[in-house]
Amino acid sequence: MHHTGGPGWRITMDTSGPMLIALYVRDTAGLDGAGHPALSHAAPKIRAADHSHLTGEVGGINALKTEWEAWWEQLLKAHPKMAPELTPPNFKAFGNSPALRRVLQAHFGAALTWARERRSEYAELEAEREATGAAQLLGDMVDDRLLEVGRSARDFTLTIIELPLNEQRAWYLEPDKIIMSHDLLSQPEVFRSYVQPVVELLV
Repeated sequence: MHHTGGPGWRITMDTSGPMLIALYVRDTAGLDGAGHPALSHAAPKIRAADHSHLTGEVGGINALKTEWEAWWEQLLKAHPKMAPELTPPNFKAFGNSPALRRVLQAHFGAALTWARERRSEYAELEAEREATGAAQLLGDMVDDRLLEVGRSARDFTLTIIELPLNEQRAWYLEPDKIIMSHDLLSQPEVFRSYVQPVVELLV
């Protein structure tokens, strides 16, 4: 986790274990375009499988998509807390989502392993950024904006959730969250093109 801040403002960059698991479930179930925002595929690529045998009796792929989207929305709202609880083998918190519950039961082990691998890669990435000062770009962007407007910053918090996505871009979620590909910061100009407008809006 990386924090940048000043009087009245704070920007946090981190990844999310529950969202990594949700991404794995989305991609393995072939739920392309599910959720808001509709994020690109995870990287490395997760092989999609046919889940009609698992979900056929409980509403099929359409029910699974609806249930997954409701879960994703909850994760975004609750971040950084882990809600709803992912408790195998019964996944009690998913009692109202029978299709999703079955898919979680089938894939939770693989999803957890995949998510842990991505988290350890993210930890390496953070250490590298700390060493090179790459994350300082955020503070610089706020400072530049403050010079431009000639006043102190309005109070704001901005949360940047970094996920391993194969598309190098960011998605702004009003009022104070950004989801972005975890490689984006390594391309300062592209990173700035997505984050600068949000900083200008908030500062």
